[in-house]
Amino acid sequence: MNSILEIYTDGACRGNPGVGGWGAILKYDNKIKEIKGFSKETTNNIMELSAVIKSLKELNRPCNIIITTDSNYVKDGITKWIHNWKLKGWKTASKKPVKNKDLWLSLDELSSKHTIDWKWVRGHTGHPENEFADKLANEGIDQLYD
Repeated sequence: MNSILEIYTDGACRGNPGVGGWGAILKYDNKIKEIKGFSKETTNNIMELSAVIKSLKELNRPCNIIITTDSNYVKDGITKWIHNWKLKGWKTASKKPVKNKDLWLSLDELSSKHTIDWKWVRGHTGHPENEFADKLANEGIDQLYD
């Protein structure tokens, strides 16, 4: 039986838009990898997407993955909304252009290489890996000031 890669992601923003950071934990068997980064001018949704995209870019082969996020925007966007966006020429239900289209295209391409089970958890409620991903996202922001 193949092991499952567990990915926990979070994004953070100080001001929205403002300075942002993203963080992720990748757990496979007994190995744990932490990644984080920042953007000087961004939004929380961009950071949430970035955390997942950067995580998937770490992989060099197809994997069975559980991605846990506290962002319904990311989870619902990639599992539900994206299908209609593509059919409707990247327009929302209200016929407006989809925000962050470039990131959605990247996430769609990267996720198509893997078998992914998407999970949502409520943020800031004590979920250990979500709390740690949040800590990494905020450390990402702090890198700007080091």
